[in-house]
Amino acid sequence: MLPQEILSLLTLLCVFRASVSVLDEDNDYDLMYVNLDNEIEGPVLGTEETVSCDCQREHTKWDKLFIMLENSQMKENMMLQAMDEILKVDLQTLKAELSQLTTNLAGTLATAVEKVISHIVSQVEQALLSNSDPAGEAKRLHESEQGKLLEHILLLSHNVSSRLSQLESSWPRRCEPEAQETAFHQDKFSPTRGDDPLLNSLWKELQQTRTELKASQKWAAQHLLPAGCETAVLFPMRSKKIYGSVHPTAGMTLRSFTACIWIKVTEALNKTIVFSYGTKLNPYEIQLYLRQESAVLLVGGDQHKLVVKNIVVPGKWIHLCGTWSSENGSASLWLNGELTATTLDIANAHTIPNGGILQIGQEKNGCCAGGGFDEALAFSGKLTGFNMWDRVLSAKEIAAQSGEDACSMRGNIIGWGVTEVLLYGGAQYIS
Repeated sequence: MLPQEILSLLTLLCVFRASVSVLDEDNDYDLMYVNLDNEIEGPVLGTEETVSCDCQREHTKWDKLFIMLENSQMKENMMLQAMDEILKVDLQTLKAELSQLTTNLAGTLATAVEKVISHIVSQVEQALLSNSDPAGEAKRLHESEQGKLLEHILLLSHNVSSRLSQLESSWPRRCEPEAQETAFHQDKFSPTRGDDPLLNSLWKELQQTRTELKASQKWAAQHLLPAGCETAVLFPMRSKKIYGSVHPTAGMTLRSFTACIWIKVTEALNKTIVFSYGTKLNPYEIQLYLRQESAVLLVGGDQHKLVVKNIVVPGKWIHLCGTWSSENGSASLWLNGELTATTLDIANAHTIPNGGILQIGQEKNGCCAGGGFDEALAFSGKLTGFNMWDRVLSAKEIAAQSGEDACSMRGNIIGWGVTEVLLYGGAQYIS
């Protein structure tokens, strides 16, 4: 009987404890709850007693509820833990695959970019090579059209200027009859051109127009190349390293010649070389040089020269021609198509030998070690239209050399635009 009583007592104790836990105001389940580790915590004694009594009684609805909650939370936690582990593994795998993919793509992309860049560069180079000649031709054509347009504007400005001059000269004659007629009808002194506001305003507008035309003419004269020339050689400064080497198209064995050239000098010193031809025996066979405001033609040596004074204007285009013949030593200098000086007995019966050096902007005078150049002799400015013939041109032919489109006429020894001219030390072609 004693064991049966003990068992009944334990059963009553379990029921009492369960009732107390349900009636707790804070709903705090001290007997049983699920922690984060999915373990049921509670008094050890109660757990043992419950285990010992579960086998002898049926579960109440509260016990079943707690058991269901416990099972669901345990399953949920197990599923979350399993999913977390799976996600961690998948994330690490994905990260490794992405890293490998990035490495592969970087290498592939770099190779592809290099191939594309090299292909584009080759295509651009081919396009530049194929288009260089047409682009240069188009540029020269455009510059030629601009030059012709500026020349046309310059011609129009000359015409308008002449018309303004005629209008100014006829203005007093027109005003005199009007003043006489007004004086006849009025007793007091009539207003003159300067007193009439309308006439005075018109006169000022005409003067302003003429000033603007003169400024446009001056600008065009400074920026246009003369005689329809498309290119010129620029010597930016005086230097012993800046010059041009001319290779004649025919032999230089000469008993007569005509040499013509357009120049715009920046500054002329005591001797500023325009062009020079010389040999080892005589570096002064032919020279055309400037001496401040004078021009000098030299043939056969320094003792044979022709000088023309007061013809050189710095910063302004001028056309110079020099002729020489060995028959009687006749020599002449021409400025802008007009004869300025002539003489005889200049290197009479002399023959200019072949095999020398022809240069523009310098002379090979042998002043320095190795036959160098003298900076004080260097030309600074612009030159164009350099031509040479093996005969003496007529006055009409020389005058044509300074006219419009004169650059289309070329010499048989040197022809501008045809004969090879190599530039050194900073000299350059301009257009």
